[in-house]
Amino acid sequence: MSENFVLGKDAKAYFSAALLTAAVGPDALAWTEIDNVKDLTLNLETGEADITTRANNGWRATAATLKDGSIEFEMLWKPGDAAFEAVKDAWLASAEIAFMALDGAEDDSGREGFASNFTVTNFSRSEPLEEAITVSVTIKPSSQSQWYEVT
Repeated sequence: MSENFVLGKDAKAYFSAALLTAAVGPDALAWTEIDNVKDLTLNLETGEADITTRANNGWRATAATLKDGSIEFEMLWKPGDAAFEAVKDAWLASAEIAFMALDGAEDDSGREGFASNFTVTNFSRSEPLEEAITVSVTIKPSSQSQWYEVT
């Protein structure tokens, strides 16, 4: 990629009817683009352990521990839309859904992002008087989480 920046409008979100496994990575699944996503936030952080000792000359010392993440996004309330129904069904059934958030198209070499099986932890509907009905979704990794770069 030769650009100096990537616009959010060019990022892509995907889901798959099949789940990721140890033997089946993101490049082996059939992904469906979710074109019904408005704004998406990929939250990634690492826990920390305090490893300070007296030998640190008065400085606190920290070691990275477990990684944590979530994806928050908003979609239009669109019954019948395949992506909307997949997310809603995963929430209703407390089931996993394979999801991938990339900084571009999944068939564009060099694009990257986070792929995992997720659990839907929030599915909140908003009904503003003069706007479209939307749903705010939060998904959290449940298995087979990985940073993925399109080859």
